Amino acid sequence: MHIDVIGGGAIGLWLAANLAAAGEDVTLWTRTERQSLLITEAGIGLTDTDGNFRTVRVQSEPLHRPRVLAQKVKGEEESWIILAVKQTAIDKELIELLRELTGVRGRTALLCLQNGIGHLERLASELGSVPIYAAVTTMGAKREDERRVMLAGTGELWIGDRAENCPEIDEKRAKSQKKFLLSLQKAGFQAFLSKEINNRIFHKLLINAVINPLTAIFDVTNGELPRHERRVHIMRALHNETADILKRAGMRDQGDSWAQVLDVCVRTSANVSSMLADVRAGRETEIRAINGAVARLAASYGMNAPMNEAMAAIVESYASQKH
Repeated sequence: MHIDVIGGGAIGLWLAANLAAAGEDVTLWTRTERQSLLITEAGIGLTDTDGNFRTVRVQSEPLHRPRVLAQKVKGEEESWIILAVKQTAIDKELIELLRELTGVRGRTALLCLQNGIGHLERLASELGSVPIYAAVTTMGAKREDERRVMLAGTGELWIGDRAENCPEIDEKRAKSQKKFLLSLQKAGFQAFLSKEINNRIFHKLLINAVINPLTAIFDVTNGELPRHERRVHIMRALHNETADILKRAGMRDQGDSWAQVLDVCVRTSANVSSMLADVRAGRETEIRAINGAVARLAASYGMNAPMNEAMAAIVESYASQKH
């Protein structure tokens, strides 16, 4: 089995290095040729939660100047592609790379780790019969530079038990999925199959829809967000609106979701959310895939979403100020 990891961010680096260290045949695809060369020459540096450091050698290729696509993986009956980029990175060039990879890798499945909603349907429409699996992870990692990553918190990796675009049971596909799951577990990941992956996606979306935009707007860490009473009132209103919309779309209760939002703020108190990091760096954010997607979902059910619409408008205005 060959595993392609697309994305040289924190999660992509952590996945690729640990899978390679466990003996898997891995190729990491990065946005820039510079990052690819650095990783090829020096490896990926990993720091775990105990402060232990090690370097792992990983084959790496740049996304837009691939040198190995013409070489079919000989003798491989199956391969997996882990898509570990933000939704904003899923552009025409990346989709074309996915088409090429799925054409040369033999029988291929795609695992998607994106925040928000809407990307699975888009990828399914672009990639035809390639099985597309949704995934949700609760682990946290921080990229220190182009080749070094630090694990900020251990967590779980949940994978949908059926492909989103072809949910019928297929024996060969099920065997490949089980083999892939064992590879992840062998590499040290707490990986599981889930029969309720869409519910997990909704619950993660609910948490992201509250924490990400508000940390970006108030320019605070996750832990600082609920320390101000007026901010808590805004958090609660945004949570309630989002929860109502997602429940209408099929989300089922998994305990007290408001308490879960506050718990994430506490457990990741020192974290700078990805949306805040993007705003600070003047990069495009995932606001359209998170709060924007919630607002669009609300409209499809004839519901109003003024809080989510406001979050999307404010955060998008930051990006427009940079240009």
